[in-house]
Amino acid sequence: MTKIKVLPHPEICPEGAELQVTPGTSICEALLDNDIEIEHACDMSCACTTCHVVVREGFKSLNEMDENEEDLLDRAWGLEPDSRLSCQAIVAQQDLVVEIPRYTINLAKEKRG
Repeated sequence: MTKIKVLPHPEICPEGAELQVTPGTSICEALLDNDIEIEHACDMSCACTTCHVVVREGFKSLNEMDENEEDLLDRAWGLEPDSRLSCQAIVAQQDLVVEIPRYTINLAKEKRG
């Protein structure tokens, strides 16, 4: 199991969290499976930027970005060098520290079904 430390976010995860995740899981799936309701307006199909996260530790252990993700990230609010779309970032063996940006470009939130 890999540990993901989620830094506090005022709305989504005020206390922060530590998750135990099976390698091969996307960061977005891991957050949602642990009741951290990150936005994911495109239903995790790599078509928006609402699930944008900044990987503060462990970035290089994630799978490589494809061109579509790189292009979409250019539109993300608060883009940083270690930004990823959490729906595309696949957890490996190395522990991660993840920050959910305070804002997204989305105005409506999608509920996971």
